[in-house]
Amino acid sequence: MDGITKTANFSRAHGTIEARMAGIASSLFMERPVTLADESDLAANRDARTITLTRGDEPAIMPSGTGGTLTYSDPIAESSIAALVALTYAGQGPVAADPASLSIIALADRLARTEIPVLINGPTGTGKEVLSTFIHRRSARADKPFIAVNCAAIPETMLEAMLFGHEKGSFTGANAAGEGFFRAADGGTLLLDEIAEMPLSLQAKLLRALQEGEVVPIGATRPVKVDVRIIACANRDLPHEVAEGRFRADLYYRLNVFPIEMLALRERRADIAPLAFAMLLRHAAKGDSVPWISDAAMAELIDYAWPGNVRELENVMRRALLLSQGKSVIDAEHIIFDMTARAVEKPAEVVQIGESKGPAKLSKIVQISEARAIMEALDAVGGHRANAARALGISERTLRYRLASFREAGIAVGAGR
Repeated sequence: MDGITKTANFSRAHGTIEARMAGIASSLFMERPVTLADESDLAANRDARTITLTRGDEPAIMPSGTGGTLTYSDPIAESSIAALVALTYAGQGPVAADPASLSIIALADRLARTEIPVLINGPTGTGKEVLSTFIHRRSARADKPFIAVNCAAIPETMLEAMLFGHEKGSFTGANAAGEGFFRAADGGTLLLDEIAEMPLSLQAKLLRALQEGEVVPIGATRPVKVDVRIIACANRDLPHEVAEGRFRADLYYRLNVFPIEMLALRERRADIAPLAFAMLLRHAAKGDSVPWISDAAMAELIDYAWPGNVRELENVMRRALLLSQGKSVIDAEHIIFDMTARAVEKPAEVVQIGESKGPAKLSKIVQISEARAIMEALDAVGGHRANAARALGISERTLRYRLASFREAGIAVGAGR
């Protein structure tokens, strides 16, 4: 196990857990060494993180500094190995147990040692930025800047200046020069998230920056050399965007040297349990014992479709922490999913103003109504986004933003084409 040492007593007392952990740990990576010890190992190596395991009737996790104590009752239960994976790797990189995810992480580690651009595709909320950070931290650029830019979150009129920089006085309001994200990331890694939202005009300038290793700030007459490794992320089908003329083919092929495909959470169900425990460790109050996840609660989590992917799982586990406050176990009654995921799919179940079921939040009514209107417009034009946007009187970019925001909120809306 890479980065993991074990005491002799640990191997004797926890052989079943050790065997199961070995297959997962061989594909995961850590920055700090970990010692796995049995409760009888009072003199375990204190120079490394120490995780002490105990067999007991009441499972529990107690983080302590950079280590902790794990008590489990059944060595073959999914929750036991999931809790150990989370306690060992949380905060050090991707947390995973599904073979598909482990193979992606192993590939990402190999790519990290190269200088080629990386293109990561996958639905919103699947952990593309987490994997991007991992690639940077495992690369020779790890001690240099890692700059993440969401191309959809920056207005088109500002995106060029934010990426490539600008000279003082180059446009109205430019009272000082700006270096831009490329120069800020010099020597390190620049993550361009939601790159499919970048305007075509800027895609041409990005291609030149990649090919020539230089940028021309707005208002400048000379290019500036930059040494930046690009990681691009997209939640849309880029080959389809190329075919539709919304993404440059030459830029796509420049980025698509070795693409990585992140699967939706429902397609890698073995990741759900360790990620659930990792979210509890992240959000539990410092110094508190982390509640265990019961078998019934775990079954609820694994059976759910997760339209919002890992981001929705984090919301659900934060909710469960609050609802189970003061209890040592999170049970099925504490697992509350984002109910809006069914609100648009089953309009008859939506609570309307004046019904006896109780008043609905105005913001929720507006969001659901807007989502339904967009669904109807997409259906009317056969799912074609550009035509739907014209029918709704909004830009296609605004429509894409609305669709993404609905998906993040767990509202099931078709993406169109």
